[in-house]
Amino acid sequence: MPPAGSLRTWLAATRPKTLPAAVAPVLVGTAFAWHEGRWVPAAALACLAFALLVQIATNFANDYYDFVKGADTADRVGPRRAVASGLIMPAVMRRAMIVTFVAAFLAGLALLPYGGWPLLVIGIASILSGIAYTGGPYPLGYHGLGDLFVFLFFGLVAVGATYFVQAGLPGWKVWVAGAAVGLLAANILVTNNLRDAETDARAGKRTTVVRFGRGFGRAQFAASHLFALVVPLLVFRAGASPWVLLPLLLTPLAWSQTQRIYRETDPARLIALLGEAGRYVALYAGLLAAGLVLDR
Repeated sequence: MPPAGSLRTWLAATRPKTLPAAVAPVLVGTAFAWHEGRWVPAAALACLAFALLVQIATNFANDYYDFVKGADTADRVGPRRAVASGLIMPAVMRRAMIVTFVAAFLAGLALLPYGGWPLLVIGIASILSGIAYTGGPYPLGYHGLGDLFVFLFFGLVAVGATYFVQAGLPGWKVWVAGAAVGLLAANILVTNNLRDAETDARAGKRTTVVRFGRGFGRAQFAASHLFALVVPLLVFRAGASPWVLLPLLLTPLAWSQTQRIYRETDPARLIALLGEAGRYVALYAGLLAAGLVLDR
């Protein structure tokens, strides 16, 4: 275990396994813009900075508020959280959360010349939702709305906004791709919630897995993989070249992960699958983006 307050502690607190969920939608939205000859590098980089900072700040908020609300305890299986394990003081984590959200807001301001005031609304909504995920009077993650939050803000909103600041209003292909990325990002959360179901239930954290059962979570995981693999076929049938079918190379991996999510019952073994779910969304986004670039 790294020493309290060390760089390794802070890097671990960013939860690196979840960060592909921030990169993937920016990659896909930018690839669609490139495909139409409207790529704007500065806008794409600003979107990436905003997405990463919001993700990290949300993870800091989750670390802080889960400790305050009693969801992170000694009984929890999985990587030790910085505040709950005493490596970072609650007040310090709270300040880090605020500073990182402010940095995300400032990064978002750089996008205003490309999209105007609607982006300010989207940015503020993203930040407030990141805080409300585990904080505030009605924490989303504690009322079974965490999956919806991830689907919307790391799928539809992130892909759509990234495309918008570079190429204008998105068409249906951008939206369905955003839905696919959002569902795959939510699979990271599903895996986490399956692992923590018992401790979440005792803490009153009513995730979708706690509310509807493990069967629901596993079915959601499988359906998300299926939908994501259908999306390249829809884009191909709309007139794209076979290059956009590159994500179908992930079919065996999707099948393997789905089998494991149904088979594994030991919470400790789900930790590895959580990291793999994060890598999967990055691979999916990378292959879809590569297909769109090669199709141009």
